Amino acid sequence: MTRDEFILHLRESSLIALKFAEHFVKDKLTTDFKYNVILNASNDDLNFNQFDFYQEDNGIIKLNLIDIEVIDLLYRKNKVPVWININVLKSSRKSTTFNLLCAGRFTDNKEEFYYNNKIGSTPFGIKSPELPIDYSQGKKFSL
Repeated sequence: MTRDEFILHLRESSLIALKFAEHFVKDKLTTDFKYNVILNASNDDLNFNQFDFYQEDNGIIKLNLIDIEVIDLLYRKNKVPVWININVLKSSRKSTTFNLLCAGRFTDNKEEFYYNNKIGSTPFGIKSPELPIDYSQGKKFSL
């Protein structure tokens, strides 16, 4: 995946995740996006030599990034995490913030991605906002 493709996938996935979240939340979600990135969220077997691993990323969380900062962080040696879960976390009058929960395995092989699809979100998996404990299906909630 090229850097430009990765940027397009991040932006497209963000829009899809925003539209999906609108089914759940009362909040007005804007298209000025911020991102919180949680690195190495997978429990990886380091013996898989088809992947790159970055053990120094363990426990690292980067907050309030813009899209280009996300790309700078996650696009490494022409490789990206094999999966990145994206969901709306919060909103303000000025921006919508997403969580990006990232695998610790990096690849340039599209066959290794968990979320191989044709809607433009690979390697991103679109997830719902975190549902409240008392969530009732069909009832919208505030973030």
